[in-house]
Amino acid sequence: MRKTQSTNSLNATTIIENCGMAISMTIFGGRWKPAILFYLSEGRMRYGALRAAIPGISERMLIQQLKELEKYDIVRRIAYPEVPPRVEYELTDNGLTLVPLMKAMSAWGESQRENMARFRFAAVEQ
Repeated sequence: MRKTQSTNSLNATTIIENCGMAISMTIFGGRWKPAILFYLSEGRMRYGALRAAIPGISERMLIQQLKELEKYDIVRRIAYPEVPPRVEYELTDNGLTLVPLMKAMSAWGESQRENMARFRFAAVEQ
């Protein structure tokens, strides 16, 4: 956790107060959230299926990212009172508004794939 009066924290607060894109990236940016949102955009998923669908994510990280997405009303957690416990996740109505944006960002990213490969190979050659 950041110190609230640190320069880094104050800069982040200023940017978020003045930039809608910074708010967006705070909510759904990072390494794991786009993958979580992608799978949940296809429909409700059980926790175990979601974890299996995202290779490399730890249980701790998945739980943390899901809690953050819940906090911002993007993801809904559904816990069933059963033994053994069953938990499912789905996008909220607010989260569903991200689907067209994610599709557009994905299409743009695909259009950049060749460009990214060129930069990667250029870095190796130097």
